[in-house]
Amino acid sequence: MNFKPSREFAIHQLNTFIEKNLMEYSRLRNFDFGPNKRSNVSCLSPYVSHGVINEVEIINKSLKKFSFIKTEKFIQEVLWRVYWKGWMELRSNVWTDFLQDLKVIKSNFKNNQNYSDAIEGKTNIDCFNFWVEEIKKHNYLHNHARMWFASIWIFTLELPWQLGAEFFMKHLLDGDSASNTLGWRWVAGIQTKGKHYSAKEWNIKKFTNNKFDKIKLNENSLPQTDERLYRIISKEFKDAKLVENKNLLVFDNNLSFENSDFKNNNFKKIYLISNENETRQIILSENVLNFKKFLLDDQEKRLNKKSIKCERINIADVKNIEENVYAFYPSVGENLDYININNLENIEFLYRKIDKYSWKFCNKGFFNFKNFIPKIISEAV
Repeated sequence: MNFKPSREFAIHQLNTFIEKNLMEYSRLRNFDFGPNKRSNVSCLSPYVSHGVINEVEIINKSLKKFSFIKTEKFIQEVLWRVYWKGWMELRSNVWTDFLQDLKVIKSNFKNNQNYSDAIEGKTNIDCFNFWVEEIKKHNYLHNHARMWFASIWIFTLELPWQLGAEFFMKHLLDGDSASNTLGWRWVAGIQTKGKHYSAKEWNIKKFTNNKFDKIKLNENSLPQTDERLYRIISKEFKDAKLVENKNLLVFDNNLSFENSDFKNNNFKKIYLISNENETRQIILSENVLNFKKFLLDDQEKRLNKKSIKCERINIADVKNIEENVYAFYPSVGENLDYININNLENIEFLYRKIDKYSWKFCNKGFFNFKNFIPKIISEAV
């Protein structure tokens, strides 16, 4: 497994997957064959989460090769990230509460031996320890293994889901606030209240191709409860009125300006924004920070090649920009938190077309959302 931090490599990965493996995706996608055999899944999430390639590109290329019926499951999985982001946008206090809960829980668990054993991969569960090592070494984990991992963390090791969500965000290259937080809530049983995900020994054994056996798990767990209700916050996702020759802020989740919905607009300068640990509430690993840095480098090179004026700055320096600026909307998470905490009212947001169109269908569960996928494809892809 090799995640080269460049758009060129991401496109190569996408093209290779479509040509060689897409037709087998639905049949093989749930198998975790280990970090050295990932051809059954696309491994594109680290690039999608940073906007190096986007969902529209992936869907268009897939549909040029195969019909919607043949690629439907893959397209659904691609749009899960859009759905999770939209769901979080409509209930952004879920993210705020998670961070507040995490701060208290971290203080209470700082000397907890079970927690230390879990994050160091020293439990009595071999598969879990293997995944801890894989996460730290490769900064990636198969989606099915993420579900097993989270279930073991919550129901067998009996650790708070918030600490597990932080562990993933710290180490995974594709970590984003919505997919990660809501995924952990779903496993715990508080996202879809009363419905949790319970890892089973037979399931792990089957879908790891018998790699793990004799796994002692709590398979009779009950879903966790959280009495807080998150009602939909009414929001309008409308682009600011575009005026030529203004500056544009690009955060680390939209790193392909030349492929964006606004690539033909005449911006005075593009500021590429880095967000280091000093300005983050969840501390990221060195590998993840370096991946983001190199992706910013790659975007800068591509902009320079097209003679588009750009400059790299730290997010802390954004408050020094006195004139009004545009920004690609960073979505609920650390970058938006910094803007809101510092009351940066001189920023006007621009939204991706697919987000503006899709997020109105995120008011309910994904099974409702997926009914609108053909419509989303026809209108926004």
